[in-house]
Amino acid sequence: MLGGVFRRFDPRQRLPRRPLTNFVRPVQEFVQTESAGAVLLMVAAIVALVWANSPWHHAYEDLLDVHLGVDLAFWAVEGSLHFWVNEVGMVLFFFLIGLEVKREITIGELSDPRVMAAPIVGAVGGMLLPLAIFLLVTQDAAGDAREGWAIPMATDVAFALGIAMLFAKRVPLGLRAMLLTFVIVDDIGTVVVVAFFYSDDVQVDQLLLTVAVVALMLVVYRLGLRRMFIFAGMGVVAWAAIHDSGVHPTTLGAVLGFLTPWRPPMPLDGFVRTARQLLERFRAGDEDPETPLGHDQVVDSLLSLSDLSSNAVPHVDRLEHHLHPWVAYLVVPAFALANAGVRLDPSTLTDAFTSTVTWGVIIGLVVGKPVGLVAATWIAVVCGAQRPTGVTWRGVWAIGLVAGIGFTVALFVGDLAYSDPDLLRDSKIGIIAAFAIAGPLAFLGFLLLPRIEQQERSADVTEAEAAAAP
Repeated sequence: MLGGVFRRFDPRQRLPRRPLTNFVRPVQEFVQTESAGAVLLMVAAIVALVWANSPWHHAYEDLLDVHLGVDLAFWAVEGSLHFWVNEVGMVLFFFLIGLEVKREITIGELSDPRVMAAPIVGAVGGMLLPLAIFLLVTQDAAGDAREGWAIPMATDVAFALGIAMLFAKRVPLGLRAMLLTFVIVDDIGTVVVVAFFYSDDVQVDQLLLTVAVVALMLVVYRLGLRRMFIFAGMGVVAWAAIHDSGVHPTTLGAVLGFLTPWRPPMPLDGFVRTARQLLERFRAGDEDPETPLGHDQVVDSLLSLSDLSSNAVPHVDRLEHHLHPWVAYLVVPAFALANAGVRLDPSTLTDAFTSTVTWGVIIGLVVGKPVGLVAATWIAVVCGAQRPTGVTWRGVWAIGLVAGIGFTVALFVGDLAYSDPDLLRDSKIGIIAAFAIAGPLAFLGFLLLPRIEQQERSADVTEAEAAAAP
């Protein structure tokens, strides 16, 4: 989805090889994919807005209303393209979030209680203050306006990490760790909110069936079955059950991601021992590869090494590696294309900007997010937590500003919160307006950070002065 809180951390220190391989490399891959995905997300959102406000806006609406269905005789489901994007595509999005949370808790930032204190407290503050602001602004609103209270709680992972990557030379390792921890905790909060507050009347029998299928998946894995198509099929059954239960299916995605085993099927010491034997077999065959026996030895050892390496990769990392590009480059842009298309004619804008929902979302995201995040982090530090080495309060403010970009997750929560098309429209306009404000502010916040080289020189000077002091 690095720094420390209670223990001092120097990013220039040499880290042990195994943690560096198991943690930093997946994080780099995750962030780099997010930064590229942010560009596609922006393009998709712009296309949706332009298309929805063009003379061809009926084609946009007709596309989203195209109905697709699956009928297996014993079970059938049918819905619009908008339904499939939101109810199925976003399940993969939240599954990926669950995988990232699992990795962070097991070997990442959230695995050490001393490290996660300040970012977690800051993230909670960054969710609670926007919620309070939204409820305060909409306190006199009629109807279901206040149902969107969770919209300004969200942070868009792709945009947050994408903007941070643009200023990589100004974002030290500790600050990246704090940002990643903030967005992960924010995602956990979103999953909890969706599961408990944005689900319809719960059908207990279907929910129990979902739990039973998930439990069966765990049992099957314990029995030694590792075929992905088996788990994919059981996952479809679980999705069908939870879809009929009233609990939003994205909750299942996050739960399955979190329950994915993080230990590889084969321990690393066993991998090394077996790999050496296979390499010896390869060398023996490579001495005379033109003979049938030598050729068979070479091919057999290479194929065995391939299977062996697959069993040595944790399932969390494998699934994240394979799914992340699809989610970042297809699912999230498709979601933006399906949900960001809002009519922006003068009368619509006038109605929206006189709506408390619009202003509750804008103020909650642009003001509530950074102020709540920074204030809660400050309280945590006062109570004994520490910022990672190299992280200044200016850097924490930069994180707070970029957290004000809710976009993807905010649009998703808005779609769950409002059945009234006018309220949904107002919330979308508020989300887009907040992005138009928070985006430039986040750019400015990171731009004002000093380059890492300057920070290191300042730290060296401070150490030298301390050493020379009597």
